[in-house]
Amino acid sequence: MITTMKIPSRELWSYFGYGVGQCFSFGLVGSFINYFYTDVLGISALAASTIFLIARAWDAVHDPLFAIIMDIINSRFGKFRHFLLIAPLLITGVTLLSFYKIDASMTTKILYAGVTYILWGTLYAISDIPFWSMSSVMTNDSAQRVRVVTAAMLGVNVGIACANIFFPKLAAFFAQYSDDKGYFMAALIMMLVGLPLMLNGFVQIKERVPPSPEKVTIRDTFYNLRQNKPLFIVLLSFFFCVFHNVAGGLYIYFFINNLGDGSLQMAIGVMGILAAMLCLISPMLTRRMQKRKLFMILCGLDVSVRLVMWVVGYQQVTILFILLGLSTLFVMMTNILTSSMIADTIEYAEYHTHKRCAAITFSGQTFTGKMSVAVGGGLIGVFLTMIDYVPQEQIQKESVLSGLFFGICLLPAIGSLIRIAFMSLFTFTEEKHAEICRLLVERNMSAKILDNDCALSDKQNSVNPQTTRDM
Repeated sequence: MITTMKIPSRELWSYFGYGVGQCFSFGLVGSFINYFYTDVLGISALAASTIFLIARAWDAVHDPLFAIIMDIINSRFGKFRHFLLIAPLLITGVTLLSFYKIDASMTTKILYAGVTYILWGTLYAISDIPFWSMSSVMTNDSAQRVRVVTAAMLGVNVGIACANIFFPKLAAFFAQYSDDKGYFMAALIMMLVGLPLMLNGFVQIKERVPPSPEKVTIRDTFYNLRQNKPLFIVLLSFFFCVFHNVAGGLYIYFFINNLGDGSLQMAIGVMGILAAMLCLISPMLTRRMQKRKLFMILCGLDVSVRLVMWVVGYQQVTILFILLGLSTLFVMMTNILTSSMIADTIEYAEYHTHKRCAAITFSGQTFTGKMSVAVGGGLIGVFLTMIDYVPQEQIQKESVLSGLFFGICLLPAIGSLIRIAFMSLFTFTEEKHAEICRLLVERNMSAKILDNDCALSDKQNSVNPQTTRDM
């Protein structure tokens, strides 16, 4: 039976709030950890890149492992909700450890950075996988699911945007009182604000879709994942935000060296919040256009904006930020479409495998998102090395400034072109999803009728045992 109960606005706001609080952490690590490593902790860009790549190798092991466990077990709180109670405490603690400057030898600093970053990625998965999986159990009505996914994605984008807005200002304020440019105290304030937002999400969010009556095994989850071919196309398209993530990590270098003002980083956060508000039109657009087609159009618009940016240059700061704002909007809307399409593939895999495994599906999004950020972080180190960036140098060479502008301008355009190429292979349209949902309902109803018939037959046999003996 399809769950059609409308999700209360209070619950959607709480789901949105959990995404905001969680992505304070994601925004801090995604935008500032590379700069913290090179210019505060003092380790090399290549050492930081190596840490990111090792962490992603470990993610390839633990993300699906956590998802399998989540798909198998249940608790009195439901299938995923109980994780939202413990995860906020864990990621708050590990985020603070990640931005703590230790006074030690270079080898010890590198080891500390590696351990805390890998631990951050591990604990973040315990929060992010159930957070997204909740969207599949809060409702299975397609219209309501779009509202839920939109609330979640807006929370994610607002959380990342707030990190970019407030963290630089907080760090600048506390810098006069510390030798770490104020990073630890700024991270502490951000996470103390995010923690109650996440805990409120646990209290308010409800699971309405009951788990499958059939026991799901480890083998089932892997088989379900292998059969979900549309999911892999969506994840590949999602991964190639990696070039936008490179640009996101280069912004702080660009603003400090090219524009002479690191506080301009907050403008990226402001644009993120404005773009998130404009993304509220996404459900209206998807009612008039296939998500696949809309995704490709938005990527094409991003390419166009980036080319104009390159031609205009960065001397016209107002025009630069307008173009960056448009690009932020286009990319943010593609990410909303990505999450919605991932949710749709759950029914695709369920139809082909007779098992519903939401966590293993959304673990793909969690892993791919972290992989994209980490590979982007690794490429930042390689890119800075290629353009001969010198950490803590007051005045960089002209070739370095040109390289930084290329990094924030044209690299994302390359990523959008690759995303268009992958999305052109995606054929699981809304019409096919609706048909599979209809077939699932019919199959479940047939199975229920068969179970009732068997139960009735067993009851009749128990009432008249002589009939059974005569057969």
